[in-house]
Amino acid sequence: MKIEYIGGAYEPGAFPDTSGLPEICFIGRSNVGKSSLINTLTGHRQLARVSSTPGRTQAIHFFSVAQRYCLVDFPGYGYAKAPKKIRMSFQPLIRSYLDSRQTLRAGFLLVDVRRDPRQDEHDVVAEFATRKLPLLLVVTKIDKVSKTRRGGRVQQLASALKVDQRNAVGFSTLSKDGKDKLIRHIDRLVGG
Repeated sequence: MKIEYIGGAYEPGAFPDTSGLPEICFIGRSNVGKSSLINTLTGHRQLARVSSTPGRTQAIHFFSVAQRYCLVDFPGYGYAKAPKKIRMSFQPLIRSYLDSRQTLRAGFLLVDVRRDPRQDEHDVVAEFATRKLPLLLVVTKIDKVSKTRRGGRVQQLASALKVDQRNAVGFSTLSKDGKDKLIRHIDRLVGG
């Protein structure tokens, strides 16, 4: 599968040309595992930049997958140590993207299995509902809790965010749990 980095957008409206490919965006708190998820889904370990320092992704990055669709990596939100100017620019950048992308098919909201949702996550769910765009809840780092708690924790987070249980998936970069299910979701969303 050919994966290509198309480019990044650091300011509203400056988005690269994706040739009309359908897009799936990944949104979530800093250090929740967006880049790791994209790398796992594509099978490329260093496609999206992964850092142990939260707040590193400061642009929206676009990746073409087999020239069929694009995965779009949003900057993380909620990280207080990113420079204030950069934190303040995230919201207009993301809003500009959501307002302008006719090719956006869905969003994947990532939430760490060990954290309860905050207002930011509720705002994302509301934003996608208002826009009538599908939103899939991806509960990351499920390997950090016992196997007996994983399913229940995914259900708890989906319930707290008022996301349909069928649109909630547990995921682990280490064990690859949830990878096949996410790929099937993407294939359905982009008409594959």
